[in-house]
Amino acid sequence: MNPSRRNLLVSALFGAGAVGLRALATGLPASFLLNPRRAMATTRCTPGTSPQFVILSSSSFGDPINASAPGTYGVPDVYHCPVSGMEPASITLGAKSYTAAKPWAAANLPADRTSVWHLMTNTPVHPKEPDVLRLMSAISPAEMFPSFLARNLAPCLQTIQPQPISVGASSPLEGLTYQGAALPTIPPLALQATLADPKGPLTALQSLRDDTLNQLYDLYRHGASPAQRQFIDQMVTSEAQARSISQGLLGSLASIKDNTIDSQIIAAIALIQMRVSPVVAIRIEFGGDNHYDPGLAAEGRATISGMAALGTLLEKLKSAKLADAVSFISLNVFGRTLGPTSTDGREHNPNHQVSFAIGKPFRGGVVGGVGPLIAAYGGDFGALAIDSKTGLATGGGDILPIDTLASFGMTVATAVGVDPAVISQQISSKLSTDAAGSAQVVKAALA
Repeated sequence: MNPSRRNLLVSALFGAGAVGLRALATGLPASFLLNPRRAMATTRCTPGTSPQFVILSSSSFGDPINASAPGTYGVPDVYHCPVSGMEPASITLGAKSYTAAKPWAAANLPADRTSVWHLMTNTPVHPKEPDVLRLMSAISPAEMFPSFLARNLAPCLQTIQPQPISVGASSPLEGLTYQGAALPTIPPLALQATLADPKGPLTALQSLRDDTLNQLYDLYRHGASPAQRQFIDQMVTSEAQARSISQGLLGSLASIKDNTIDSQIIAAIALIQMRVSPVVAIRIEFGGDNHYDPGLAAEGRATISGMAALGTLLEKLKSAKLADAVSFISLNVFGRTLGPTSTDGREHNPNHQVSFAIGKPFRGGVVGGVGPLIAAYGGDFGALAIDSKTGLATGGGDILPIDTLASFGMTVATAVGVDPAVISQQISSKLSTDAAGSAQVVKAALA
């Protein structure tokens, strides 16, 4: 990689003056290193919250994962993929047994912390992906959901930057923005070329640690308060730890050979280990835009590989000892139609999409459900209303289908540690300009 381009990417990831690298090398928060004389020994966490890092999977293609999910089996006339490997299988979520396609069972999803949501995104249009990531204008002031999460989680997680990072966007439609500004996508190969190079910044972590601590020595000895000295003593990384971090990250990044989902997973975990950002976006595909898909063969192959990738991500988080610190969330632009079609494929479904929420703060189970729609509402199948107390789908649910997307956002934000006061102030839903919507936190989905 061109040296100037490498320096630009290092600056984008770690800030001017490599403050992020110094934070990684020393264990001290970047905020402290930027202004050590004024920094207070606090993580600025909201009392009672346990903030999580977030890995988000999102796609503008509109995947048919909703056609294989628990909650769709046993519903009359829902058409499931008939190919080998997609047979119905039993999975356990929470304390209940559900039927889903076989790849769901093979992925070994954690039963006690996998929440499956049946949502309505209210759009059948691919270019509306950015709008769905804004929860269809449910966030005010206007912001993408991953950026809302990142901005509010960064102070407590003490990350290098408050902006989310995308390593998996396949087009500008899947790119992220932060406070209205477009963010660059950093594919895994670019990350690997920048950080795993023999002359790259990770090879110098140990010397960077020593240099930074030497600069802080006078402050530590003569200018720091007792609280600041205690903070430094508790946080500072040892030489052995710095060496271990460097070798571990270099080994992990060296295994990146392409920009596929396996490499995106490695890159996302490495960025979280470096505490670069609270939110990293990847792209797991579960079938894509399968209008013409004879026998739904492509849907079957992609669902099998996509669920396997999800299983791999969860295993790698466990191996990295991050299973309790990182939540996985998915949110796609729309789902697919669930009834048989004349084109032997599936069409866009604005009324039903399935999202995952997997992690320590979530309770295992299925939130919401699916049912047939009358012709006036587009026919086919759509998400049902949700009972906010139980999370169950019910005709009399107090969360209307059109508000299920905003409710998902409110519940996820609550689970991963955003201040409830901020959520109530900035995420809502409106069925019209003068009537408050029905979106609210589904407490039954929280651990």
